[in-house]
Amino acid sequence: MKSLLAAFSMLTCIPVGKYFSADEDSIRNAACWFPFAGVLIGMILGCFSWLILRYISLLPGLVLLVFLSEFLTKAFHLDGLADTADGFFSSRKRERILEIMHDSRVGTMGVLAMLFWGMIKFSAFAELVVSRKADPLTVAFIIFLMSFNGRCGMIFHLFFCRYAREDGLGKLVFEKKPYLSLPVMIFCVFLIVLFPSFITWNMLYIFLIPPVFAFFWSLWCRKMIGGGTGDTLGGCEELTEILTLLFFVC
Repeated sequence: MKSLLAAFSMLTCIPVGKYFSADEDSIRNAACWFPFAGVLIGMILGCFSWLILRYISLLPGLVLLVFLSEFLTKAFHLDGLADTADGFFSSRKRERILEIMHDSRVGTMGVLAMLFWGMIKFSAFAELVVSRKADPLTVAFIIFLMSFNGRCGMIFHLFFCRYAREDGLGKLVFEKKPYLSLPVMIFCVFLIVLFPSFITWNMLYIFLIPPVFAFFWSLWCRKMIGGGTGDTLGGCEELTEILTLLFFVC
């Protein structure tokens, strides 16, 4: 139970109890529950998106939807994407890249990465609603899948990478492979395919996006810094979400 609460505490701003404090063991095991956290976050975002698209004007509603997709996660993953972009595109050696990623300040490439993230998400939502004429319930389900796939991408990144630093909080997450997450993911996918009106059998390869992207993302991370960090974990989540959205609009 503590590892489940630790997962929600790490990934969301959802209150998990006034007196809860995650210890090292619960942080090590928290990743096993990332897919379940993705389900919960996706359900909350899906409900909000349905309300927004039904009762708020289109453009302000889509902007609000993009904002809410990060609000629940405290922009934790987006910050990781920005830091990873700053480091990887700095054209420096491994040690300097890690220093740049550790710096709390956001550089030019980090800003560009966040702009790219915002524009892609906004345009994908707009494409779904305007060009594809998706109803609010369908968009809500796509956002649910986006959230779920993003957290599954994090799991596979943990499998494919070792921790790139000597120490740090991320080491606790990377050092123990989250094998328990695999049956959790399979169970969640089984529940998702019970809704055939939204996803058909020939679309099941959407669930291949997290492992395939995480594999190539991990190869790049290992080439650049010798492994993964908390920042690359967040970057993997954000980019997996974007690929899931693009699956429905491309």
